[in-house]
Parts: sequence; structure tokens; C-alpha cells
Amino acid sequence: MKRFWKEVSAAPVDGGWQVMLDGRPLKTQGKRQQIIPGEALARALAQEWTDQGGEIDPAGFVLRDMADYAIDVIAGDRSDTVRALLAYGETDTLCYRAAPGEVLARRQDAAWEPLLGSAEEAWNLQFARVSGIMHQPQPPETLAKLRALLESKDNLTLAALRSLSGISASLVIALLAAHGQHDAQVLWQASELEELFQEEMWGRDAEAEARQAKRLRDFEAAIRFAGLVTT
Repeated sequence: MKRFWKEVSAAPVDGGWQVMLDGRPLKTQGKRQQIIPGEALARALAQEWTDQGGEIDPAGFVLRDMADYAIDVIAGDRSDTVRALLAYGETDTLCYRAAPGEVLARRQDAAWEPLLGSAEEAWNLQFARVSGIMHQPQPPETLAKLRALLESKDNLTLAALRSLSGISASLVIALLAAHGQHDAQVLWQASELEELFQEEMWGRDAEAEARQAKRLRDFEAAIRFAGLVTT
């Protein structure tokens, strides 16, 4: 599709802010009004439209896609999103380590334990650590606190958490990233630790590098989105 607008703006409207294309208010992909609570995110969404060239590139609407997901999907059934996110907490990657003494286990402990400890301290949680891949339930109190924490989040933040959890397979990493706790690169390296370890053992290939690069772009975009929500 070719570019069909000349001017892009973000304007205050009833209930928040909205992107305008040639003065016309923008709707979501689900045909709902795309009204954003804060100015910072609205202007970032407007910038995605400004940055488009003569031909529309859907890949350039990363922030828009998360905003639309929050409005079109999450708003319709928040409980479904909370359940999906809680599932990442029940099987959080950071809790599952290789056998004690293995090189990978030592790397996991060094990279992952500080993150788990930080989450436990920040939200008064206690995660069970597991050696191997056999599932072990997390304490019911931890899951209850995680559920309450997720239920306290607005729809836009839940959209960012959904993206971050899906990329990292870790609710802990998602929460730390969305709250601006720990350096983003540290969190990214933690989420990719096992894949990077395998690359050291067996080498890299172009397809794997391309997939990893896309995950990194999406990871960074979701962190930026979460930060703009609270700005």
C-alpha cells in the first residue's frame, strides 16, 4: 500500500491522546479508536507514521501493533492475558538450570540468580529453583502475588509484558524490563544465555543470527513501549 497521508500529529482528545493523519483520528487495526492515555507514547506512535516512506512497511509499526493489541485484544479479556503471562511465571526459564557442576549451570547461576533475587526482593516472592527440565510447581503464594501484580497493570503495560515474556520465556525478565530494573542488555543476554552457549559449542548460522536480531529489536521495542506508557 502506498502512503496516503501528508501530515501526522498527536492531539489531545477526550480520554487521552490520538494520532491524526491529515487531521483525521486514527483507529486501531480492529477499527476501534486508538486513544492513548499519555502524550509521550502518542507522539512515538505518530513518529512511526512520519517515518514511513512512499510504500508502507508494516514492520515499521512495532509500537502501534502493541498499542492495538492492548486496545483490540487485552481490553476485551484482561483475564486471558493475565493467565497467559502467569504461565510464563509458572515455568520461568530462570528457574530451570542444568545439572550442578556443569559449565552451563555455572553460567546460569551467575547470570540468572541475581535477576531472580532482584524480583524476589522487589515483589516479596520466592521462586523454586529446579535442576533439569522436569516441571516443578512454584509456591502458590508466589503465583498469587504474581497474579495480583499483573492484575494491577494497565492494558498497555500488559501488552509490553506479553511481548517481553514471549521473547524471553521469562515473566521475571519481562517484569524487570518493564519496570526499568537492570540494564536492558543484561536482561537480553540472560534471555539468550542458552542459545549463546549452544552457538559457542556448535557455531552460528545466518538464519539463527537473523532470528536473534529480530528478537532483539522486538525486545528493545517492548522495553521502550513500557517506558513510554509510564512517561
